[in-house]
Parts: sequence; structure tokens; C-alpha cells
Amino acid sequence: MDADDRRRLERVRAAFAAVPRAGFLPFARRDEAGHDWPVPIGHGQTNSQPTTVANMLALLDVPAGARVLDVGAGSGWTTALLARLAGPEGRVLGLEIVPELRDFGAGNLALATAATARSDDFAPAEIRLAEPEVLGAPDEGPFDRILVSAEPRELPESLVAQLAPDGVLVIPVAGVMTRVVRHGGDDLDITEHGEYRFVPLL
Repeated sequence: MDADDRRRLERVRAAFAAVPRAGFLPFARRDEAGHDWPVPIGHGQTNSQPTTVANMLALLDVPAGARVLDVGAGSGWTTALLARLAGPEGRVLGLEIVPELRDFGAGNLALATAATARSDDFAPAEIRLAEPEVLGAPDEGPFDRILVSAEPRELPESLVAQLAPDGVLVIPVAGVMTRVVRHGGDDLDITEHGEYRFVPLL
């Protein structure tokens, strides 16, 4: 592991410490917060396994001040973690297609970011209901970072198009964690980082 890898992991660990998982689980499942497995949150969705989330965030490498899109916000945990990583100069937009989960996640996000003694360390963040038939938020891009916590069969070109120059997209495509870096224009660097399973991207 080189110095950059260690730096990324330390930033992710700090975000995990600032955003406890328990606050993003249903009350009846909060005793599972410390276990490294996905936890159901209703509507066929889960709060993802912590090691999976950590790996994705390390690949995403969110810099301070980044504009971040979180597709499939679910419980709001990843949105809150991204807000901590982006810091007060950043901005995070979470999208969720299930109305009940949007409400659940938005409530969790508000409580978590207000409850911490270091709430000023978080980027402004919100979770909105995703528009039907629209992937991402094309009218609000480009984004420096895009995280997708659901699995498409193919890499969605519409999300790649929402990346800013030098932007990074992390998404599980057909069971393989995929990292896309836009090096200006249409020059893309696409790498694969192991097999994972997620709910389908709707």
C-alpha cells in the first residue's frame, strides 16, 4: 500500500468515525450496526456492508470541496459519509427512487449531520426523490464525484456524461466494481476492482 492509498483509507476511516452506521438503520436492526454485513431497510433495499462502502469510498477518493452525486441514497448513510469527505466547501446530492426510503434517508441525514459536535465539517447535503426515467441529475452537473449503490447491466453513458473533467465515477456494473475517470473530453480510464453484488439499478 502506497502513501496515497493510506491517505485515502485514513480519510474514509475518519468519515466512518464521524458518521456512525447505527443512525441509518431501522430501530429494530440497530444492534447489527457493528456487523460487517448488509442490513435490510425495507422495500427490497439494504444498508450496504461496511467493508463494501469503505472500498467504494476509497476508490472514489472524494477531495475537499467536491460536488458529489450519490445515486441510490437509500438509508442516507453514504450521503452523510460523502458530505463528511467533501467538507464544508463541497456539496452532496443524494437521489433515491423509492419515496418511503427517500423520507427515511433524508431524516437520518438531517439528524446525523446536526447531532455531531463537528457539524460544520459536513458539506451541505440533501436527498431528493429521483425523477422517473432520469438517471442522475443531468441539469445540475457536472459532478466531481459520482457514487452509485445499485447495479446496472452496463455502464450508463448518461452518468459518465455527468462527470466533470478529472471526475470519478464508482459503480458496480454487472457484478464488478468499476471506476471511471474522465481525463477531459471523452478520454476515459476504466478499471475493475473485484466482484460485488448490489440490488438492481432501477
